Amino acid sequence: MIADVEVVVTQTLGSLDLDLVEFKRRGSSARPIFEVRLDRRDGEKVTVEDCAKASRAMEAALDVGLLAGKRYVLEVSSPGMDRPLKKLADWRRFSGRLASVKSEAVGGRAELTIVGVEGDAGAEVIVLQDAKGQHHVPFDRIDEARLAFHWTR
Repeated sequence: MIADVEVVVTQTLGSLDLDLVEFKRRGSSARPIFEVRLDRRDGEKVTVEDCAKASRAMEAALDVGLLAGKRYVLEVSSPGMDRPLKKLADWRRFSGRLASVKSEAVGGRAELTIVGVEGDAGAEVIVLQDAKGQHHVPFDRIDEARLAFHWTR
């Protein structure tokens, strides 16, 4: 069921010129909760109106045939300041920013600056920088990554 729901969510967002950044399911089978983080394709910031429009469209699509069940909760939001980095385009877009990266290639979890993406299709390497120098991490060896956000006063 979850894969089918994610496909419908992705297609619905695409029809609104929005992209799915992250999709999570939690809750019980009787009352699943679907968390949807979306982004605008034009690069502008996601607005409350974008989330509301997307939510209405996704609900309409999910309610056809009761794909998500009768009692589901849909939580729609922007990617936030700690947005996940899942696609190569994310790594390119946020070059120069600090990221929290989980990968054995950097010793577990570390905060590093994104330098860029190198390599050929299928063999891309994410270039990261910290005080020790540059790290060249194969894209497929990154377990999880998010933009890092620190409060400053």
